[in-house]
Amino acid sequence: MTAASSFSHAHGDLILVVGHGSREEAGNQEVRDFVAQWRLRHPDWRIECGFIEFGRPALDAALLEAGRQAARVIVLPLILNAAGHVRGDIPEAVAQARRQCPDTLFLTAPHLSACQPVLQVLQRRLAQAMLTLDMPDPATTGIILLGRGSSDMHANGDMARMARWLYESEPGHELVDLAFTGVTWPRLERVAQRQARLGMGQIVVLPYYLFTGVLMQRIQRQVQHLCAQYPQIRFACTPHFGLEPEIFSLLERYASDLREGRPCLPHDGSAPRPALAHGHPHEHPHESNGRHGHHHGHHPHDGNAPDHPQGPDA
Repeated sequence: MTAASSFSHAHGDLILVVGHGSREEAGNQEVRDFVAQWRLRHPDWRIECGFIEFGRPALDAALLEAGRQAARVIVLPLILNAAGHVRGDIPEAVAQARRQCPDTLFLTAPHLSACQPVLQVLQRRLAQAMLTLDMPDPATTGIILLGRGSSDMHANGDMARMARWLYESEPGHELVDLAFTGVTWPRLERVAQRQARLGMGQIVVLPYYLFTGVLMQRIQRQVQHLCAQYPQIRFACTPHFGLEPEIFSLLERYASDLREGRPCLPHDGSAPRPALAHGHPHEHPHESNGRHGHHHGHHPHDGNAPDHPQGPDA
């Protein structure tokens, strides 16, 4: 059990998991299921949830109730990308809760961001997709990382960083592209068209979403249309992340850091050096397909960029 397992009722701590919320109730229920499973992992913790929009309980009400029950509230955004909700809605709601509950200490963790644990989830999803395609040649299998678009370039930049990390960690794949479901470009259809023109025989679509919702349903329909449009190409579309052990562990570390007074920063972990994993020296590895891999240092989100809403739904 981690250092955070010392959370207990005696300390007066309460963990509040903040979900985005979806018009699709199934997505909101998945957040509640996440919290229920987390409680089973740590029965001595008090863990509740609230939603920024659409879901119940609403964030304002959840914060107020938490503030009345606990001496210290640990706020954990269960959100992948920083946009207006992370940079605006959550801080404003927490500030209001502090005014209403002045004797309660509210501590807020960063959002999940582009980080090593999330990369590990993507790598596992990709491996599973390759199995469904009967393990084709990676060099002829394109990858499309598909995320929610934002009007803020820093939020989109986090997505670009994840795409690059995936490229670096999967040296057999020559083509790893980024696409968005809305707000910004390129969109899924255009990127699939480009990969088809480059001769990809298979395309794996990796949705960068934690929970189901209206947009996940739209993605499934779009992939069905692509299958009909490009019958010569086999498509695989992975599910959203769901109840992944890496996400539980990441939130547990955030909670522990906040409780122990340590800096609570996104877990960059430095992107893996894929050449080492494949048994090659890490200095400028060359693959037989001619791809020239370079490892560049990565840094956590600096947290200074303004954010804007990403879209109406998760």
